[in-house]
Amino acid sequence: MADEITARIGMVNFINTAPLYEVWRQTVHRPDWQVTEAPPSVLNRMLFNSELDLGFVSSHEYAAHPERYKILSDLSISATGPVGSVFLFSEVDFAELSGRLVLLSSQSQTSVSLVKIILEEFYSVQPRYVAGMAGEIGDELVRPAAVLAIGDEALRLAAENIFPYRLDLSEAWQQETGLPFVFAVWAVREDFCRQDADTVVAVHQELLRCVREGREQLKKISVQVASRIPMEVEACFDYLQGVEYDLSPEKLQALTLFFEYLIKRGEAPDSALPLKICG
Repeated sequence: MADEITARIGMVNFINTAPLYEVWRQTVHRPDWQVTEAPPSVLNRMLFNSELDLGFVSSHEYAAHPERYKILSDLSISATGPVGSVFLFSEVDFAELSGRLVLLSSQSQTSVSLVKIILEEFYSVQPRYVAGMAGEIGDELVRPAAVLAIGDEALRLAAENIFPYRLDLSEAWQQETGLPFVFAVWAVREDFCRQDADTVVAVHQELLRCVREGREQLKKISVQVASRIPMEVEACFDYLQGVEYDLSPEKLQALTLFFEYLIKRGEAPDSALPLKICG
C-alpha cells in the first residue's frame, strides 16, 4: 500500500535554496511528505488554492492573504546587503526610467513589488511596466529599457554582463532603510497549522537541520550546483555565502516595513500586520 501523504511541501529549486534543498534531498526520507518543485509564483498559487500545506513562498503572498497563513519561525530566503540574484538590469541610469518600459519577472511577486517601491519611492521615477521573462526580450516589439530578473535567470544575465547598469534590489533596500530584505518565507496554511501541528513541528525541525548542515557543506554544495547556471564554483560559493536563511528580529522588522509599504500602496490588507508566526 502506498504511503498516505501527510504533508504537501512546496520547494523552490533555484541555486539560492541549494544549501537547504540539496541536504533535504539527500537526508530526508519521508515518502509521506510530498515535495513539489516550482518557482515562487507557482508555489504561491498552489498554497493559496490548498494544493500545498506549507512551502517557500514570496513574502508578498503572505502579505496579500494573511488570513490564510502563518509564518514558520527562523526560516527565510533573505540577505543583509547585496543578494546577488535579484537585479534590475538597465540600459539607462535608474533615475532616467520615468516613462520607459521595464520588463518584470513573472516568477516572484515580492521582487516585482520591491522594484516598484525602489523606483517609485526611492528614485521618484514612474516607469511603464510589462510582465514577462528576461529571455523574451528579443521577442519584444518594443525593447524594454530595464529588466527585472531573479534567481538563476538573474545569475545568468549578470554573468553575461550585457547591461551597463545593474541594481541589486536587496542592496538598494538596505541603503535606504538600513535593514536586510526578506524575499521568501516558509508559509503554512492556517488550518494545517491548527489541525496537523505535530507534522508542522516535524517538517520545521528537518528544515532547520538542513539549513544548519547546508551551511557547513557550502563548498561541497557549490561544486554540485555551479554548473546549472553555469558559473565558476568559487563564484557560486561567494554568492551562496551572501544568501541567508534565518528570520531574526531585525528581519521581522524588515518584513514589517515591507508590508507597511505594501499596505500603503494598496497591495496588501491592513491585517497583514502584525505578523503571525508559527513555531
